[in-house]
Amino acid sequence: MEQVINKEKAVLPKPILKWAGGKTQMLGNIMPKIPKTYGRYIEPFVGGGALFFALTPCQAIISDSNPELINTYQEVANHVDLVIKYLHQYKNTKEDFYAVRALDWTKLPKANAAARMIYLNKTCFNGLYRVNKKGQFNVPYGKYKSPNYCDEDSLYSASEILRQAMIVCDDYRSVLKKYAEPGDFVFLDPPYLPISEYADFKRYTKEQFYEEDHTELAKEVGRLQELGCYVILTNSNHPFVHELYAPYKIEIVPTKRYISCNGSNRKGEDVIVTALPKRRTLLKAVPKPLPEQVSKYPATRFMGSKSKLLEQIWSVASQFEFNTVVDLFSGSGIVGYMFKAQGKSVISNDYMAMSAAFTKAMVENNQVILPVEEAETLLVRKKESDHFVSETFKGLYYSDLENELIDTLRTNIAAIKDPYKHAIAMSALIRACTKKRPRGIFTYTGERYNDGRKDLKKSLNQQFIEAVITINNAVFDNGKENSSRCGDAMELRVEHPDLVYIDPPYYSPLSDNEYVRRYHFVEGLARDWQGVEIQQNTQTKKFKSYPTPFSTRKGAADAFDQLFKKFSKSILVVSYSSNSQPTQDEMLTLLAKHKEHVEVVPIDYIYSFGNQKAAKTNRNKVQEYLFAAY
Repeated sequence: MEQVINKEKAVLPKPILKWAGGKTQMLGNIMPKIPKTYGRYIEPFVGGGALFFALTPCQAIISDSNPELINTYQEVANHVDLVIKYLHQYKNTKEDFYAVRALDWTKLPKANAAARMIYLNKTCFNGLYRVNKKGQFNVPYGKYKSPNYCDEDSLYSASEILRQAMIVCDDYRSVLKKYAEPGDFVFLDPPYLPISEYADFKRYTKEQFYEEDHTELAKEVGRLQELGCYVILTNSNHPFVHELYAPYKIEIVPTKRYISCNGSNRKGEDVIVTALPKRRTLLKAVPKPLPEQVSKYPATRFMGSKSKLLEQIWSVASQFEFNTVVDLFSGSGIVGYMFKAQGKSVISNDYMAMSAAFTKAMVENNQVILPVEEAETLLVRKKESDHFVSETFKGLYYSDLENELIDTLRTNIAAIKDPYKHAIAMSALIRACTKKRPRGIFTYTGERYNDGRKDLKKSLNQQFIEAVITINNAVFDNGKENSSRCGDAMELRVEHPDLVYIDPPYYSPLSDNEYVRRYHFVEGLARDWQGVEIQQNTQTKKFKSYPTPFSTRKGAADAFDQLFKKFSKSILVVSYSSNSQPTQDEMLTLLAKHKEHVEVVPIDYIYSFGNQKAAKTNRNKVQEYLFAAY
C-alpha cells in the first residue's frame, strides 16, 4: 500500500521504538565521525535505529536477528496505515496491556503484530524488550498516564525512510558477508561488554553474545576495513574492548544507563571505535626528476628540512592540477622554492623570521640580487653599532672579533632600504653564522663538536660573501607572483589556494620540536631580538619559545583539525612522520572529516641528523608519510 504523507504534518524521522542501549544520546559524538560520502549504509544490529533515522540514508541495509523487530519495521515501511489502524484499537489500561501481551505475535496478521510490538514497547516498563524461555514477551505494565504509542506523524515519517531501505532479518555475519562492499559505511552496535550486565540479551533476541562473539566481531571489523568499508562500532569502555580494537581510533564517551535498577550505576562510559577503509592507493610517490633550478637553492641542515624528499613530494603533488600553492610551514624554504621552479604561484609562510627571510630572498624575489661589491661594503663599519651581540653572547658561540663583525653586519643590513637586498643580506648572515657553528645549532656553548671541517675553518667574512653569491645564484623569475609571509599558520589569510602543503612541527614523546631552542641566535638576528625575551639565567641566552599548539598531542590534533577545516576547499598534501602523534589513523580520520578522498603514501626515510633523545638508537629511522586529501 503506497502512503502519501501529509506534508503539513510531516516531521523529521526518529526512532519509533524505545530501545535499551539505543544511541540517541551518542549521536552528537557519532555524527562528526561519519564520512561525507559513502556507498550504502549498513547496520546489522539495528535495534531502535537511532543513527539510521538521524542519517536518513538514501541507500541502506538494516538488519537484526530479532524477527519481531524486523517485522515491525517492514510493516511500518509497507503498510503504515494498517499498523496505525490496529494501534487505534489498543487502550492504555493494565487489563488491555496484559491481554495484548498474552497474544502470540506469530499468529497475528503482520501489521497487527507490528502494532502490538509498538504498543507494548511504549506502555511496558522502561520500554524493554524481553522474552522468557518460551519466547513470550514478559515485561510488566509501565503505568504511564499518557504514552504516545500511536504517533501518526512519526510513523508516517519513519515509513518514508524505511521504504528506501532493505530490511533484513538475519545474523550480522551473513548480512555483512552478503552485502558489504568497498566504500560502504557500516555501523555496528552489538550487545555490550561486560557479559554479566547483558547476560539477558534475550531482551533483544533469542541469541546470546559472549566474549568469543566479540572476538569474531573484531575480526569482521578487520575484514571490512581491508575490503574498503568505513566502520564505526560502539561498545562499553571495557578493557577487552580496548584490547580487541587497539589498532583503531577509540574515543571514550560518558553515557547514562537508563535500564539499571541501581541508580548509582546509571552513569557509564561507552567507546566509539573508528576503522578507516584501507583503500587502494591511487597516488604513488615514484621520484620524479626536478628542474635544474631546484639544485641552486642553498644547502641547509635545517631541522626537518625536506630537501631529500622533494622528488617524492613533487611526484604526489604533480598528480593534481593546480596553479597556486601555499607552503604553510616553510622552514628552510626548499619546498616552496621547488614549487616555484615548477612554475607555480607560491605563498611561503612560517612563524620563524629566519625562514621568512629565506623565502623573501629566493621565493618572493624574482629578479633582485645583492651585488658582491655591495655585500663587501656591509663588512665595513660605517657607524657605531649597539654592540648587542658582542655584549650579550660574549664567549658563547663566536670569538670577540666575530661577534663585532656580526654587530657591524646587523647595523649595515638594517640600513638597506630595498626589501629583497635586505632579505638576501640577512639570509647570508644567518647562513654564515650556522655554517661557522659546529652542527649549526645553538643548544650548547663553546666548540665541543668542532670536527675541523672546512666550513669551520673559513672566516665569517668569507662565509658571508659565499652565502651572498649562493643566494644570488638562486634568484630567478618563474613568471608568477609569489610572496613570503611571517606569521601564525592559523591566522594566514589567503583566498582559496589550489594546493596547501603542510609540513608542521612533529609532536613525538621521543623527541622535541623546539626550533627556537636550536636556532634562537639566528632567529634573534632575523628579528634583531625585537619582541622576544632573552632568558638571562640560561647558559645559552636563549629566548622563550613561541607558543605553538604542536607542543602537545591534543594541541597538535586540535590544530590539524582547524587547519584542515580552514583549507578544506584546497588540495591538501601533508608531510608527516611515523613516530609522531596524532597517529596515522588519527590523521586520516581528521582529514576525512573535511575531505572526500584521503590517501597516505609511505616513504622510508632517515633523518640527516638525530632529533631524538637517544640519537645512538635507530629512532631516527622512520617512515615518512605523505597524506593527500582532495
